[in-house]
This record gives sequence, C-alpha cells and structure tokens, in this order.
Amino acid sequence: MRRGMLMLVRPRRLQEGDRIAAVSLSWGGPGTFPHRYEAGKRQLEAAFGIEVVEMPHTLADAATLAADPAARADDLHRAFADPDIAGAVSTIGGDDSIRLLRHLDLDLLAANPKVFVGYSDSTILQMALLRAGLTSFYGPAIMAGFGENAGLHDYLVEGVRRTLFEPATPLEWPENRDGWTVAHLDWSDPATQQHRRDLRPSTGWRWHGGAAREGTTVVGCLEVLDFLRGTAWWPSLDQAVLLLETSEDQPPPASVTYLLRSLAATGELHRLAGLVFGRPGGADLPVDEHLAYDDAILRVVRDEEGLDDLPVVTNVDFGHTDPIWTVPQGTKLRIDPAASTLTFPEPAVT
Repeated sequence: MRRGMLMLVRPRRLQEGDRIAAVSLSWGGPGTFPHRYEAGKRQLEAAFGIEVVEMPHTLADAATLAADPAARADDLHRAFADPDIAGAVSTIGGDDSIRLLRHLDLDLLAANPKVFVGYSDSTILQMALLRAGLTSFYGPAIMAGFGENAGLHDYLVEGVRRTLFEPATPLEWPENRDGWTVAHLDWSDPATQQHRRDLRPSTGWRWHGGAAREGTTVVGCLEVLDFLRGTAWWPSLDQAVLLLETSEDQPPPASVTYLLRSLAATGELHRLAGLVFGRPGGADLPVDEHLAYDDAILRVVRDEEGLDDLPVVTNVDFGHTDPIWTVPQGTKLRIDPAASTLTFPEPAVT
C-alpha cells in the first residue's frame, strides 16, 4: 500500500489529560538509563498535563530489544490500536529501526491515525507513516529533548504546544533566540540530570537566496534517511521541502555533498521546492566548521546544478542540537528568503 502525500491523514490534536504511549523502537535507552527516562517522562507530563504510559517492551533492556524487532513493532501497533491512547512518542533513537519495516502493519496504522513524535532513527518510522498516509512529527524524544537536564527549554515547549496542542493557522516557525547546545553530560551519572547545560549564543538562521516557494515537508536525519535509498520506503520528493539534519556522529560535509549529488543524478534535486538544513550535530564539532556544510550544499545546488531559484536556509533549529522545534511530516511549508520566514500555512493536526 502506498498513498500519495496529498492524501495524508492528519491526527487529532493532543490535549490535556491524554494518555501518550512511550515506545522504544530502536535502542533500549530506558532500560539502560532508567533515571534519564523517568526524568523525561516526568517533565513531559508536567509540561503538557498528559499521562505517559509504557508498552510491554518500552523498558526492556537493550539486548532484548536488539534481538526482537518484531516486539518493538508490536508495541507501536498496540499504541495505535488502543482507543484510549492519543499518540506515541519515541523514547530515544539508535541505529536499527530499519529492521522494524518488515514487521509493520501499515493498514493497522492507517486505520488508527495518531500523533507520533520522534527524531534521529525515528526517521525510518516516519517514512513508514508517510507510506501509510499519515502525518507524523519530527520532534523531541523522551530521553533526548523532554529529558533535558534541569528542565525543558521554552523553545521546545512552544514548538510542541503550537504544533500538537494549540495549532495556529498560519504558523510562522520562529528562530530560537535563547541559545543552543550540544554539550554532553554523562547519562550514567544520575547527578548530572540536575546540571543545566551551558548554551551557546544563537546566531540565527542563514539564508542563501532563491525564490519564495511552497512545498510538502519531508524531514529526516541525513544518515538515517540515506538507509532507505533504493527501497520502497524512500519518500516522494516531488515538490517537497526537504529538511535534513546530521547526527551526533558528525558525518563530514562530504556526506551532504554525496547525498545531494545522488539526488541530482536521479532528478529529485531538481524537483524540490526547497532545502532546509539543521544546525549540525556533534559535541566535538567546532562551530566554525559549520559553514563547511553550507559550502557543500551550495556547491552542489548552485555551482554544479545551477538551481539558483531553489530556496536554501541553513543553521535551523531542528534535529541533534537543543532546543528544537517540532516539524510536521507531509504538510505544507512556505519558504520566503526575501522575508526570511518559514511558515506552515495549515495546521498539522485536526
């Protein structure tokens, strides 16, 4: 089954009192660092007045989850099929959600549209939900995002609230002006949970020209999305706004070059409506090297392919730096380089 992105079903908005399932679809983080999971659960519940509930394998140890992708998929099915559960949020990323694909029941998921939130390795599940005809959301996980040390960032809370709980039309995606971080504090030491991470000054998004355009969002971690090239799970990029970000593994700018050249070879790069690149992740990546990613993008898009009208914006607040905005998959996004605005013209939830 594959539904066109124009037929995507939007889930019901979340509201206070809802029950939300915590699902461990990749690495068994909650079983490895239970105090970090509990902190994220507690902060998520307190911020939005919801109740987080575990599925049968949410708290399983990492080895058990790694050995049983079918069980992880079953947890997702249970969360979607349960009428008393309003949505699901990933506990943490990892690197093997791709092993769930053969176990997914897309018809079950499509018949029970619900909010699903996650990022990083959750890119895989979100591409599966696109294939099932459902909107999902590239946003915080329980342990990374909602588990932020010493409390949630206002920007994260605003993004979740305005996207999932109180949708506005239109919704302009604001820049984070409060500072950002990729600082790593050891999760194995519970005491670090009370230590707030230092923030770097926000320097703003970087606009690289192009014409104002509107397209359909496809959002993902570059390395994870690349796992799907050549498979039936690869998303349609026709008139898409492609939002890419890089993980804490710090893939070099050349990785961006290679992916964009591949998209140029297939013709997909020329069919994009826009390109948005997140601030590069990685605690060991010097900030002054971030511009090399911009150079890699512009080399392919402008110099090699001559796509002078394609709007490009970089250093945007989503992905593997904190805090992040929550970005809908498969909904309209308007890019206006002249006005320096990213705008969602319609709500992503009903």
